[in-house]
Amino acid sequence: MADDPPTPFTPAPRAGALGEDPAAVGRRLRALREERGISLSELSRRAGVGKATLSGLETGVRNPTLETLYAVTGQLGVPLAAVLSPPAAGGPHAAAPVVRGAAGEATLLEVIEGPDATYELYRIRIRAGATQVSPAHGAGVTEHLTVFRGDATVGPVEAPQQATAGSYIRFHADAPHFYAAGADDFEAALMIRSPRASG
Repeated sequence: MADDPPTPFTPAPRAGALGEDPAAVGRRLRALREERGISLSELSRRAGVGKATLSGLETGVRNPTLETLYAVTGQLGVPLAAVLSPPAAGGPHAAAPVVRGAAGEATLLEVIEGPDATYELYRIRIRAGATQVSPAHGAGVTEHLTVFRGDATVGPVEAPQQATAGSYIRFHADAPHFYAAGADDFEAALMIRSPRASG
């Protein structure tokens, strides 16, 4: 009913950061790293993630957070969706990959492979008063945000914007950026457009 209070957002414990099989994500990470000829040590250095942690991710014994996956996939030059299971078909109640971080969660709803770019559609929730920080994505990546509830300061660290319920925000995500929720939980649809590398 319209008068019912919104359901409060309670992030899952750190150990349950990944809402799918960590071993499957680890296999995808390792395959992407090896395809690019990057050693474990080198990827660890580039991503700022400890070598033991990265090794644990690849073998599936560690459950990665949203922040860690963004750091690693950014250095591999792939969208986050490249290491997640494809969203299940079957309507609104079908299972969808969820990744949780310190401030909130992202649920992968759809991946669209266009001729010039990959489009990832997520439902995101940021806990009231929390800030989700993301490293720079690849060159030319943009984020498109349609806000359902709450308000937040979002965008590149150097040029943030105010996002409020009902607004649409677009910004370049090839620089460090963040989502800082206001006094209420922040919920939005996030589309990330990653252009394909030429050549």
